[in-house]
Amino acid sequence: MTVKDLVEKLNLQVLSGAQGLDREIDGCYVSDLLSDVMGNAESGNVWVTLQTHKNVMAIASLKELACVVLVKGLTASDDTYEQSNEEGIPFLGTTMQTYETVGKIYRLLQD
Repeated sequence: MTVKDLVEKLNLQVLSGAQGLDREIDGCYVSDLLSDVMGNAESGNVWVTLQTHKNVMAIASLKELACVVLVKGLTASDDTYEQSNEEGIPFLGTTMQTYETVGKIYRLLQD
């Protein structure tokens, strides 16, 4: 599944990094602790979080994540979106809660 497929199936908003929508998704990681993501997320994962600052994109780039999904209708700072565009890593948004978002991603990845 690609990030574009995920966007379409979950009706996610592309906040930035649209040039990376063809990235392949290999799994999902859920955490709001940057050090946890840095130590445990795997390349190709979707990262589901409520963190909104620029360091999110630094971790996403370091770990070569497929995309970042921001939950609960939160928005990030402009410099976060700029970094997403520079890295080509999509930053996506949803109004869903984390639990619902991750459950839906899990089901999609199981199919």
